[in-house]
Amino acid sequence: MFAFSENRPELPQSLAAHIRPVTSASARVLPLGEPWATLIPERSLRRGSTISIHAAPGDGGLTVAFGVTSELTQRGHWLAVVGVEEPGVVAMSELGIDLRRVLFVSRPRGEWAASVADLFSGVDAVIVKVPVRAAHADARRLSARARENGTTLIVLTDARNAWPVPSDLTIEVVHARWLPDSRLRERVATVRLSGRGGARREREYTLALPDRAGAIREWSR
Repeated sequence: MFAFSENRPELPQSLAAHIRPVTSASARVLPLGEPWATLIPERSLRRGSTISIHAAPGDGGLTVAFGVTSELTQRGHWLAVVGVEEPGVVAMSELGIDLRRVLFVSRPRGEWAASVADLFSGVDAVIVKVPVRAAHADARRLSARARENGTTLIVLTDARNAWPVPSDLTIEVVHARWLPDSRLRERVATVRLSGRGGARREREYTLALPDRAGAIREWSR
């Protein structure tokens, strides 16, 4: 009954600090593979952050999203992919995604925002293709819920469906082109990274999406 007594003494600050749960730095982030570990500030994805990947249709936005999340699935973390009707599981596997750690919700029923929010308590990261232009209130609530649950929210956007609230990190595919070959195997893209904190300074990189080994890499020729 002592624990519920109104007259119980206050814990000394030194003791409270000693018994307070501690979250390790590694538990607050999700791992990144190359080249993203080199390109993205802090070399990791911060849990609870919102990332916008902006690309014109066909320019590789989804490929970028899978490249960013491949390492976390290999390390045992869970990923959900929402609103992508044909994600291309073969391509996902080639990019390093562990399909055993992916939950697909190709056509969320009812309110898409509520469907995404329901996943936050069960997965580490969510890739969502917004079916319609997101309302400001829905986007704000989703980003807040992701932050509260420690789930990284990755939103695929284009010129028609922009994310209406600021993101912690924005990866924009500025330009993309296919390299001529007997088959269209490799696409070279210029991506621009911007955002908050360490991503405040805008930077551009040229990447192969993907290369002939199925990986995303920095491209120079």
